[in-house]
Amino acid sequence: MFSAFHLNRYRLSAVSLIATVLTLAACSAPTSSTLPVAPEIASGYRTDLHSQNATKHMAAAANPLAAEAGREMLRQGGSAIDAAIAMQAVLTLVEPQSSGIGGGALIVLWDGKAVRTYDGRETAPAGATEKLFLQADGQPMPFTQAQIGGRSVGTPGVMRALELAHQKHGRLPWPQLFEPAIKLADQGFAISPRLHRLIASDSSLRRSPDMVAYFLNADGSPKSAGTVLKNPALAAVFKRIAKEGPDALYKGPIAQEIVAKVQGHANPGSLSLNDLKGYSAKERAPLCTDYKRWQVCGMPPPSSGGIAVAQILGTLQALETRDQRFALAPLIPVKTNKPAAIEPAAEAVHLISEAERLAYADRAQYVADADFVPVPVKGLVDPTYLASRAALIGERSMGTAKPGTPPGIQVAYAPDRSPLRISTSQVVAVDDEGGAVSMTTTVESAFGSHLMVQGFFLNNQMTDFSFIPEENGQKVANRVEPGKRPRSSMAPTLIFDRQSGEFLATVGSPGGSQIIEYVAKSTIGMLDWNLDPQTAINLPNFGSRNGPTELEQGQFSPALIQTLKDKGHSVNEIDMTSGTQAIVRMKDAQGNASLAGGADPRREGAALGD
Repeated sequence: MFSAFHLNRYRLSAVSLIATVLTLAACSAPTSSTLPVAPEIASGYRTDLHSQNATKHMAAAANPLAAEAGREMLRQGGSAIDAAIAMQAVLTLVEPQSSGIGGGALIVLWDGKAVRTYDGRETAPAGATEKLFLQADGQPMPFTQAQIGGRSVGTPGVMRALELAHQKHGRLPWPQLFEPAIKLADQGFAISPRLHRLIASDSSLRRSPDMVAYFLNADGSPKSAGTVLKNPALAAVFKRIAKEGPDALYKGPIAQEIVAKVQGHANPGSLSLNDLKGYSAKERAPLCTDYKRWQVCGMPPPSSGGIAVAQILGTLQALETRDQRFALAPLIPVKTNKPAAIEPAAEAVHLISEAERLAYADRAQYVADADFVPVPVKGLVDPTYLASRAALIGERSMGTAKPGTPPGIQVAYAPDRSPLRISTSQVVAVDDEGGAVSMTTTVESAFGSHLMVQGFFLNNQMTDFSFIPEENGQKVANRVEPGKRPRSSMAPTLIFDRQSGEFLATVGSPGGSQIIEYVAKSTIGMLDWNLDPQTAINLPNFGSRNGPTELEQGQFSPALIQTLKDKGHSVNEIDMTSGTQAIVRMKDAQGNASLAGGADPRREGAALGD
């Protein structure tokens, strides 16, 4: 879809299909008693979204106020990372349930010459032990007991990662990037319908005096959508960060208050001033793999997302190479009368779900913070190994996949059987000079730990570690260890033309452990099915996290569901509230470049460009 030749052909041959689709569109994890209600509740499905087009630059985020802040930086000559910093600051204010400066982020960036990745994942405090989430009887504690309070708070990392990226790739002065967020925090913003629903549905909110004061009326009712909410405390924090840099967060009175909140809670954690002072973001080598005519680049560990997406695509490519009957390209999505107005072919859902089962099995067995455990990254994405995994896929579902034996294994670990959780936010941007960024950012579950400091939330990222440290005498790779980064599913992704090396697309999604499914779906939609970014995002969500085959509730036809069942799939129809954003760089027949962007209809986001 992305070379000049192929794009031109795509525009001529597929435009009628896409136009039809868009006209019509104007239109579970393994069970466990510890699995919480999905924090990102469904917001409905907007049927009025179309791909946005631009010639200079574009920014997209899960809230239009954040997207506007990103575009404002781009209009002022800022780089893609400048836009991302401005969007992160605004999201801290307007989407506090999903991300913020009290959390972490993973960043994949294209500077016009090379792909770079920045790891702002939270770290376990020095006082944390592998028994952090075990009860006195040795059993893992219920999720809410682990989440709420100081126990779950990891050392925040997002601001250090943004600082590191800005030092290398920023074009605007650091203080300028916080002006939109400061203005909104001082003057107020309207509570969005999504934020209102999350406030109203949060069963733990009333246990947090700060949340009660901020989100509820005097009579105890949740403030309604449209209510103007001001946050002068957060405005003051941003002013300090703008003036002093992230040191304002990691040292001094704000840091002291963070530690006091964490250690003084009834469910205390061990986060200390030394943990904050000693935190450092890391630049890591990107994980880039080939997929047909493209190169796909993502995050290495501690993210499992980059590995899993690479495995899914590599397995599907090996499957097609083995037998052309399993080629994805001919399985063009078809029109339906569902809200998305389009659904993938049943065979495509089958093949992709089977590839995902294999990837999630390996994820649970092998992937953790590579600074602490030897993750066989090269072996996990090795084409020969993926071909052996693809050989396990047939006409019927395998049900539950077992982990493979990739080259390079050094230590035997027990599988991580933790429940697969759901959370987070996503921003993408492309600047005037062709630089691009995909950043996934999170405080983990909705409203994180429920601890507020100066108007922002602290994460509950420690719950991304395995609650159970070992099994049958073998350690779990993703167990809690001091200074360790918990495994993530975040999958910020950049796509390139493999032959020319040209940047083609930036994509990513929130959604906790389902992120991998969402990014794989949208990537395949754009690459294999020639869909524009909005239509690829609009596609109903589906896949498998090595449990049932998950289908987005209310978006699939009875015929497709029956076909999957006939192939042996155990089907679960569930809310799959992605928040995918994507921007694609295209060329016309004359070689003129333009941008097309899309935002997820399941949330409140927007793609904005000039």
